Amino acid sequence: MLTGNREFNEIYEKYKNLVLKVAYIYSGNNYDAAEDITQDTFLKLYTGFKDFKAEKIPSWLYTVTKNSALNYKRKYGQLISVDDEENGLVNTLSTESTEEGYIERERTASAEKLNDRILSGLMEKNPRWHDAVLFAYYMDIPQERVAEIMGIKIGVLHSILHRAKVWIRKTYGVEYEEMRDK
Repeated sequence: MLTGNREFNEIYEKYKNLVLKVAYIYSGNNYDAAEDITQDTFLKLYTGFKDFKAEKIPSWLYTVTKNSALNYKRKYGQLISVDDEENGLVNTLSTESTEEGYIERERTASAEKLNDRILSGLMEKNPRWHDAVLFAYYMDIPQERVAEIMGIKIGVLHSILHRAKVWIRKTYGVEYEEMRDK
C-alpha cells in the first residue's frame, strides 16, 4: 500500500510523459485534450492513492487514460471546426462513400478490440510482458528508455519482447489473419 506524497511524486515523474502520450494517441492526436486527460488521470490517482498497490499503478494509469481519451474522442471527435471547413475538409468528408466509411469504421473498431484483448491477455499472462509491449510497441518509446523505465537491461527487454511476441502469435495469430483478410 502506498502512503505519501513522495511516492506519488515519484510515480508522477516516472509516468507523466507516458500517460500524456497515451492520451494524445487515443484522443485523436489532440494535445490540449491529452493534457487535460493527463491531469484528470493523475488527480484520480492522487485522490485514491492510499488504496493502490504500487505494482498495479502502470496498468491502472494506462486503462484510465485510454478510456478517458476514447470517451473524449467519442464526445468531441466528430465535431468539425471552422478551420476544417476553410481547408475544404468538410467537402472531402461529405463525398466519401457511406459504405466505404462504414467498412473502414468497422475494420478500425475490430482492430481496436483485438488490440485491447491482446493487452488484457498479456496483462493476465505476464504483467512484465504487458508493460514491455505497451511501452515499446503501442507507445513507441525507444527500447533503451523502456529498459530504463522497467529497471532492466536491454538484453532482458529483448528477451521479454520476443517471448511476448511468440505468445501473441500463438494466441491471437489466427484471429489477426482473419481480421486482416476481411
